[in-house]
Amino acid sequence: MKFDTPATRNPIDQLKVVGKPLDRIDGPLKTTGTAPYAYEQHQAAPNAAYGHVIGAGIAKGRIASMELEAARRAPGVLAIVTAANAGTLGKGNFNTAKLLGGPEIQHYHQAVALVVAETFEQARAAAGLVRIRYDSGRGAFDLAAAKDAAVVSEREQPDIAVGDFAGAFAAAPVQLDATYTTPDQSHAMMEPQASIAAWEGDKLTLWTSNQMIDWSRGDMARTLGIPKENVRLVSPYIGGGFGGKLFVRADAVLAALGARAAGRPVKVALPRPLIANNTTHRPATIQRIRIGAGQDGRITAIGHQSWSGDLPGGGIENATQQTRLLYAGANRMIQARLATLDLPEGNAMRAPGETPGLMALEIAMDEMAEKLGMDPVAFRILNDTQVDPEKPERPFSQRQLVQCLRTGAERFGWARRNANHGSVRDGRWLVGMGVAAGFRNNLVRTSAARVRLAADGAVTVETDMTDIGTGSYTIIGQTAAEVMGVPLDKVVVRLGDSDFPVSAGSGGQWGANSSTAGVYAACMKLRQTVAEKLGLNAEEAVFAQGKVSAGGRSTPLADAAQAGELVVEDTIEFGDLAKKFQQSTFAAHFVEVGVDIATGEPRIRRMLAVCAAGRILNPKQARSQVIGAMTMGIGGALSEELAVDKRLGFFVNHDLAGYEVAVHADVPHQEVIFLDETDDKSSPMKAKGVGELGLCGVSAAIANAIHNATGIRVRDYPVTLDKLIDRLPALA
Repeated sequence: MKFDTPATRNPIDQLKVVGKPLDRIDGPLKTTGTAPYAYEQHQAAPNAAYGHVIGAGIAKGRIASMELEAARRAPGVLAIVTAANAGTLGKGNFNTAKLLGGPEIQHYHQAVALVVAETFEQARAAAGLVRIRYDSGRGAFDLAAAKDAAVVSEREQPDIAVGDFAGAFAAAPVQLDATYTTPDQSHAMMEPQASIAAWEGDKLTLWTSNQMIDWSRGDMARTLGIPKENVRLVSPYIGGGFGGKLFVRADAVLAALGARAAGRPVKVALPRPLIANNTTHRPATIQRIRIGAGQDGRITAIGHQSWSGDLPGGGIENATQQTRLLYAGANRMIQARLATLDLPEGNAMRAPGETPGLMALEIAMDEMAEKLGMDPVAFRILNDTQVDPEKPERPFSQRQLVQCLRTGAERFGWARRNANHGSVRDGRWLVGMGVAAGFRNNLVRTSAARVRLAADGAVTVETDMTDIGTGSYTIIGQTAAEVMGVPLDKVVVRLGDSDFPVSAGSGGQWGANSSTAGVYAACMKLRQTVAEKLGLNAEEAVFAQGKVSAGGRSTPLADAAQAGELVVEDTIEFGDLAKKFQQSTFAAHFVEVGVDIATGEPRIRRMLAVCAAGRILNPKQARSQVIGAMTMGIGGALSEELAVDKRLGFFVNHDLAGYEVAVHADVPHQEVIFLDETDDKSSPMKAKGVGELGLCGVSAAIANAIHNATGIRVRDYPVTLDKLIDRLPALA
């Protein structure tokens, strides 16, 4: 199915199943512990041996020698894999560093060996007997020090200039010129990167924790130098990803190599320190933002420059992308620069680009409102735009940012906010409110599905789409139930297997909208087949309550499959509507904080997110996505930082004791409002993504609330108490 004209009324608009706050159909499996995650595929891969990964002890240099004999003689050891005996390995399209290092070392904890043994304890003990001697080299580990040597990445983000930014900024009566920093951050998902590999002849099956099945199947084939059709990836349940499992990592490659060397299935899970130092992370940024405005508050010039770092061959953290579209302003300048660093590779983490970008931009907008003497909500509303500021002839398909801000302000009680910073007290707590806009582009990807109709009327959907805890099983089931006119309990959903048609996968906030659109396309094709089997006019046929009706006849749906199961496949392919209309999602985040006047400890009191993100396919699941994102925003604002050892080049706090994410005690009352919206330019579902939008802007709203509470402006995240305590108002 080609989607190249705006959607008209279709079966989804019935909203008998889609749009309802239904429980997750995979919920009972997960809450009872019977959903098998990657490391738990015991029945599928019996008699699996265990692999333990050895990570490099330096950040840059070479392996001078590696002594393996003591480890080989250790009890239970079956094989040891290193770059010296693994054979020729290629490099996938989606990893920057080699997934098995040696002799060259590209970053700290780069996997350099796998010890395979009968038990995990034997593998770990034997790994401790491996002796590696290194020749260390000089590395670059400090973004600030490497900033001046950073270069433009034309492939990812060429410089953008609209109008005369320099002239307009210099002439602006009110100006802001400020620099903000965001730190390196870890995905910190609960389930580690983990895989079980098994070979049958020259064919590999990999049970793994991965968000993008087809991407990773291709990269496994490229890395191992085997045909793609000889690789099967299975990933039905994923215990969190946040972008950290978009790509193949060392656990998958080493499990495959270990299984080949040992002649039996091998399972590998990365320990937490290797997850921080040997997978991807959100790179740190340095951002300079300049805004010029007239005395009336209208922005006349806006400039955003960002610096980030990565390994050679890596990419930028595009923190400037939201600034291109979020606010009006005739004169604009956008620049992104990439520095070469020898830290573990940077790559996608939930809402890459917009999350750190809004952490800076939305503080800058608050600072500018203060300079103008304007209310921060009113300032944002004044500078709204209904067209792409760089291409005014290109309108937004839907844009309800103003409605988000106004609805949120009313619901949150924004009118009670005291603009005099540090003036509201509740006992020992200084109390303040903050706001920030949220923005994330609506992305869509080609997505396919296979649909089966059985003789008992059951509908089975098969697609390699994944569920990273977002509810893919349920919304895909709802889509099939809606289109085929059956109850949800008559739909079986099978996901996460490369034997199924290739879907959009889970990432970039494109998964829900794209994958359900692919299922919609397949179900519409099945409707055509059913109508033909039953001798009905497909254009007139109504599918409802397990029956098909047309021309005065009503026939059970199951009758169409009495002669044999009906099976169809189809793919949703998107045309150029995204070029004609800017497709984005919007939010307004409101936060109230308290700051202890004696210790400087910030505490969140309440939070509100108002989201405009197309049709909400399942409000219960969407709310869960947003409150989870809001919680991640708390960590981003107040605690999350991968501390870099700038001498030795590694992340020091590489476990969940030292890397502090938000916990139950940090999470206050959270409220989520979804505005009524359908976007007919987006997909037949008229939906968009929402999971990443819920994070974008949250941290800035918290920082702005802290400023309102204390009068202290912190521009370097996280906003920890040491950045507040010396500047707090007097206790009296």
